[in-house]
Amino acid sequence: MASADLREELDCSICLETFTDPVMLRCGHNFCRVCIDQHLSRQDESLIYSCPECREKFVERPALMRNFTLSNIVRNFLQTKPHKEVVTGIFCTYCVDSPVSAVKSCLMCEASLCDKHLKVHSKSPEHVLSDPSTSLDNRKCSVHNELFKYYCSDDATCICVSCSLVGEHQGHGVELLDEASEKKKTALKKVLQKLTTKREEAEKRVHSLEERWNKVQKKASREAKRVNSQFKDLRRRLDDLEKRVLSDISRQEDEELLVLSSVIETLEIKKDELSRKMRHIEELCNMTDPLTVLQEPDTGDLCDPEEGGGDEDTGGHDNQRHDVDDLDVTVISDTLHTLCDIISGIRSGIFVVDPIDILLDVNTAANNLHISDDLKTATWTRKNQNRPERAERFQFNQVISSQGFTTGEHSWEVEISGFGEWSVGMCYPSIDRRGRRSYIGNNKKSWSLCKYHDQYSVRHDSEVKRFPDNISSDRVRISLDYEAGELSFYELCDPIRHLHTFTSTFTEPLHAALYVCDGYMTIRK
Repeated sequence: MASADLREELDCSICLETFTDPVMLRCGHNFCRVCIDQHLSRQDESLIYSCPECREKFVERPALMRNFTLSNIVRNFLQTKPHKEVVTGIFCTYCVDSPVSAVKSCLMCEASLCDKHLKVHSKSPEHVLSDPSTSLDNRKCSVHNELFKYYCSDDATCICVSCSLVGEHQGHGVELLDEASEKKKTALKKVLQKLTTKREEAEKRVHSLEERWNKVQKKASREAKRVNSQFKDLRRRLDDLEKRVLSDISRQEDEELLVLSSVIETLEIKKDELSRKMRHIEELCNMTDPLTVLQEPDTGDLCDPEEGGGDEDTGGHDNQRHDVDDLDVTVISDTLHTLCDIISGIRSGIFVVDPIDILLDVNTAANNLHISDDLKTATWTRKNQNRPERAERFQFNQVISSQGFTTGEHSWEVEISGFGEWSVGMCYPSIDRRGRRSYIGNNKKSWSLCKYHDQYSVRHDSEVKRFPDNISSDRVRISLDYEAGELSFYELCDPIRHLHTFTSTFTEPLHAALYVCDGYMTIRK
């Protein structure tokens, strides 16, 4: 009962068969990799993915994570599962009353035997027993109607005694069936050993790729968290900056309006006073009695307002306020310049890996390259440098770094002269140092970004991928993630441009490599 319950738990809910390469969704349910992959592919058009069991929905197509524990349980269960008894459908020739399964067939008697009749069967050597068979004719010579006893190695066929003595097989290499069978089994075992080795290599490769799969998922998750954190911080800083700018504007508005309110109030009082004087003057002008007009006291202050220096009443505010802008936009602009600092911070955060200090190895430099004293710059020259001949020295225009990398994440930059041909990348120390196959990118042991004949491309093992656009900047960045098997190239323009990423399983230390023709290249941190 327990075995039956376990058997049900090991069935995929999609195909209803025992799990094959089980994978798990984030909700925790397991399926055959092929089954769930087909299920999710049918949901690609709707862009809404769901688990076939719990119906949990996923905004993006969920990653399939191999369930190693469940895979081992399935394998062990299938190995310990009792095999069903093989029913051959071949019955004993002598049990005519009721069919009884045969356990052996006699080639001499041309009969199949059950356990009971096998016990009384002749033990004579001529009576050759074999596994139960429905047809025994294929064990006899069709010409002489005799049992096959020998194997002709020249014609690769089984023969009888008569065939070995007369006929077309006479004089050929002949050996007993058992001996020939053992030789073939020995050969098959060697083939089996090779196949086993290849399968083990394939399993190791699968295991390595699965580990890389997990690393890629972990790295993607880590990068997603980093980007989310950066954008969260960016939104916070932008919100803070917006509040600061709006606060400055509001503060300046309040201050400006307060001053303007004071000026307006003063001018309103002045306006009322002027209106009063105007009415009084109009009344005087309308009087018919000259004596009354002339006897009006304090007529000295009934002068033209423009002659009275009205600025004294307002403290000169009116003219001052119209000589400048209403708001001090300079302060606002200075505050907004903080955006530049935020953007610069974002740009500097694109590469989280600290640049490394790379030095060139003069012992590997070709004699037509001049290496600077600080071991940072390689310059092409017509003058032979006459360095001592070494096995590690390149024949043509190349040099590699003194240090190699076997683990971790690293990045470095190269400044390139605006003329000539060049190539930059990384290589194994076992790269050839002579001949055309020694150029970086022209073999399996190197990867490069290069410029030849004003055409930009990336190269590996002589395979070339050309860029439709030119590289305008004179600086490129190379980033290495050894464990993830990624080597990336970036153009350091504004904004930074990703050019290409090579993916591989690195098996040796990786050294920085430069090729220079008619120009120079400088390594920067």
